[in-house]
Amino acid sequence: MGSNIILLAILAASILGKANSVAVATCILLIVKLLSMDKYIFPYIENNGMSLGLVLLIAAILIPIANGKVTADNIKSVFTSWVGIAALIISLFTTYLSGLGLQYLTVQGHGDIMPALILGAVIAAAFLGGVPVGPLITSGMLALGLKLFHK
Repeated sequence: MGSNIILLAILAASILGKANSVAVATCILLIVKLLSMDKYIFPYIENNGMSLGLVLLIAAILIPIANGKVTADNIKSVFTSWVGIAALIISLFTTYLSGLGLQYLTVQGHGDIMPALILGAVIAAAFLGGVPVGPLITSGMLALGLKLFHK
């Protein structure tokens, strides 16, 4: 029962904060729990959800290439501009952070910080116009900070 209350609190915060993706995900989990299918579905989502979500996210990002809006000439000009080079370098760093974050949350078993990550994402979505896709990068920044300061 306690987990339902926490999920309802996350749902309320995400609705108030206009973090629709968090609200939908929370609703799905609540429905699965209420239908008593969590024993079957939660392990699958826990083991495969990140990969499936990343595949969909990357597919969505690649659509402009797939439908021809981005051409070889566009790509060439991007990699010869300072903005393109900066994007490449920042992407290397944030992808590294995402990997650290995923390992910190899953392999190292620190999923207990997820409510703080979700709350931060919801607040940023509500008041800063952000999009709540940052918990992996955030946890990666946390893991990197811990690695640097707790040697």
